[in-house]
Amino acid sequence: MNIFSYQQASDAASAINLKVSGTASKYLGGGTNLVDLMRETVEQPETLVDISHLSGTVEQRADGSLMIGAAAKNTALAAHPVVRSEFPMLSRSILAGASAQIRNVATVGGNILQRTRCRYFYDNAAHCNKRQAGAGCDAIEGFNRYHSILGASEACVATHPSDMCVALVALDAIVHLQGPAGARTILLRDLHRLPGDQPQVETELQPDELITAVEIPSLAFAGRSTYRKVRDRASYAFALISVAAALDIDEAGQVRDVRLALGGVAHKPWRAVKAEALLRGRGADAENFRAAAEAELADAVGLRDNAFKIELAKRTIVAVLDQLKGENA
Repeated sequence: MNIFSYQQASDAASAINLKVSGTASKYLGGGTNLVDLMRETVEQPETLVDISHLSGTVEQRADGSLMIGAAAKNTALAAHPVVRSEFPMLSRSILAGASAQIRNVATVGGNILQRTRCRYFYDNAAHCNKRQAGAGCDAIEGFNRYHSILGASEACVATHPSDMCVALVALDAIVHLQGPAGARTILLRDLHRLPGDQPQVETELQPDELITAVEIPSLAFAGRSTYRKVRDRASYAFALISVAAALDIDEAGQVRDVRLALGGVAHKPWRAVKAEALLRGRGADAENFRAAAEAELADAVGLRDNAFKIELAKRTIVAVLDQLKGENA
């Protein structure tokens, strides 16, 4: 049994003070990931600092950008009329994740900071460098159907499980942080780290820092966006491959601008910058869509059970861009 104390914070400042003063403390939002990890004794905090009472408002500002309180529930964000109409990839990505019951409890901040669902990470009898530095990685030679094909290392091949984060990375979301040293911001695409030789260090968060809000800049063509998730079963399953995309095509049929991110492929939500660069200024056709997908997956490396994901990712990118091309017509 895990014995822990519980503290409830009224705002960000009190949460930080409580965490700094707590021994082996953790912030608690919806608890949909942390409680699971505590049950499996992967996480054993001595103090939980409840931050569920922090701001969960969703507000569109005059410039068209969106400010989302970190305590906003996933269901509320997905159902927000501005999100549904102007940022549909975000709404669809949230609805593709977990079950309705979990989405009703899970928070935006917690979703961003959730840890991998790799079975070896959850199994205390397995070797896992993320759980215990230097222990080894059983996934490399084990069951690795759901694991990384991009950005992995010999130390870790786990993937980030969030659907929402894939859309947020495509939308250039900015994470607002507050900690003992004050407030700062960081692009979501830079928040999560690739494993390298320190997979136990998962983000660029400083000690005791707290996510207070997520900002989505205005994007004129974000309304022409979507999210597609390919998985083993129709619901409540993690992505084999997912694609968040927005596409802007000019009158001549050329790609004026594009946003593209992948899920289920790496230790972090993967912004497809190579594909985006290749597509801009070129014709919006299947040949160029395929060339962009090939460029993005050129460095992909498959394992025994997941090499199929490389071709699956390419085909999914092409299919999603082709769908958006039809919606631009």
